[in-house]
Amino acid sequence: MCLRDFDLGLAGEEFGLHVVVFGFRGDATFAEGGGALVGAKGDFAQAYVIAHEVAHHVQNVTGRIPQVDAYRKRASKIDANRATVRLELQADCYSGVWTNKKRSVLEEGDVQEALVAAFKIGDDTLQARSSGHVNPATFTHGTSEQRASWFARGDD
Repeated sequence: MCLRDFDLGLAGEEFGLHVVVFGFRGDATFAEGGGALVGAKGDFAQAYVIAHEVAHHVQNVTGRIPQVDAYRKRASKIDANRATVRLELQADCYSGVWTNKKRSVLEEGDVQEALVAAFKIGDDTLQARSSGHVNPATFTHGTSEQRASWFARGDD
């Protein structure tokens, strides 16, 4: 297991978010690259990805992930994927809420960096880029528009 421990600071100020990233895709590329994994540029693209992952922790400790997991076990594949999409979009929304709370220390363009990152990791964009075909029945994270929209809703 690979562990990477770091503080997330932006605009020269401490954000009060201490993150331990472990076992993500088998290495610490997430911790080191964040937005680079999706071709998004900027420090806040990385902050968005980290905030999204922290949001999954919040979902877990509040019981949402276990609830969705139980539903997915008895649901059809398509319905299970839809439930997963809703969970992912909620994490995008939570990352937007975190962003909103840190507005006073953001630099110009930071929110746009996060929106671009969210858009670049939509299932439709990733599928089109990797295979040239898009199959909504297999989506597990939502479309590019949905991901950016839910981030923006949280930031509103």
